[in-house]
Amino acid sequence: MKIHQERYADFGPTLACEKLAGEHDLKLSPDTLVALLKGRGLWERRRRRGRHRKRRERRSCFGSMVQMDGSHHDWFEGRAPKCVLMVMIDDATNRTYARFYPAETTEAAFDVFGRWVKRHGIPRSVYVDRHSIYRDEDHPEKPTQFGRAMKQLSVKLICAHGPQAKGRVERRNAVFQDRLVKEMRLRKVSSIAAGNALLESMFLDDLNRRYAIDPKKQQDLHRAVGASSSSSSSSSSSSSSVVVVVNLSEVLCVQEERVVGQDWCVRWKNRWLQVDKRHEHLGLAGKRVRVKQLSGGELIVEHGRERLTCRELSHRPKPTRKRRPVINNRRWKPPADHPWNTSPACRRPVPRVSQASAAPTLDLHAENKRKPG
Repeated sequence: MKIHQERYADFGPTLACEKLAGEHDLKLSPDTLVALLKGRGLWERRRRRGRHRKRRERRSCFGSMVQMDGSHHDWFEGRAPKCVLMVMIDDATNRTYARFYPAETTEAAFDVFGRWVKRHGIPRSVYVDRHSIYRDEDHPEKPTQFGRAMKQLSVKLICAHGPQAKGRVERRNAVFQDRLVKEMRLRKVSSIAAGNALLESMFLDDLNRRYAIDPKKQQDLHRAVGASSSSSSSSSSSSSSVVVVVNLSEVLCVQEERVVGQDWCVRWKNRWLQVDKRHEHLGLAGKRVRVKQLSGGELIVEHGRERLTCRELSHRPKPTRKRRPVINNRRWKPPADHPWNTSPACRRPVPRVSQASAAPTLDLHAENKRKPG
């Protein structure tokens, strides 16, 4: 009891018994440990109540559906900044893969999904929540970057309406928040790199050995990524063999369309790419091209199926058009009080002479003189 209270006080009974047996050679069952804790007033049972829900049946084949979720938690208990654990679990077998990332972003979702594909292949469907990575609530008809990638790989993207719908991955998050946190505490792991090394070296293998189960049907529905494609009949007795011809790194990346400027430059996140002159026959000025940013930061520009050769510029290119000088051709008329319109002697303003009218004026006095008295 002294060892338990000093090192494993917040451990569950099963995990505490495993640590007592492995680290201290003290073998006892979880029920015995709970009874000892209850006798000393150190154990309190927690009851969780919730509304009634209907249980969904598991998928029958490995690779039929994979659940994915990001678990936010203080994984290092203050020894390192908070991060997210991206977790993937197969619905039929409980086989799990996980990896730490600084934040739950599109790049993190691409990376963890790509690592699952390299291990097992491309699954038939992915069950996720309604995070903005997977679904745009303002424009649900427009796929996100992750949705576009799943469409290219022919993977059905299923968005759950609540955490209970994807309960397997949520329960696996709870296992990680319990066992993984305490394992890293015992090993004094205090960085994302060290946490990922622990996951890859022993923790995931031990987790899958303990909790993975056999599927109902011995058929792997994952599709491999290769240079040729072949498919066989998907009968219940034999597994289907499908190879997808695709460059995975160019699919699981951010892709957007850009317009080529008149100087044949393409702008991408304040980076400027100069298209080579060898593509002059395409007449790309004013046309749209597709820009792909790979996980390592490399940029690829494509027009249709043709890949363009580009050179990144160190600064923004200067405009090619020269502005014409502005020439004022408007005739200038000096005002009435201008020196040009004043007398040289007194410099008084000279009254402006009005223009003569079309009809001549008559001298009334001269007309009166001519008339006889």
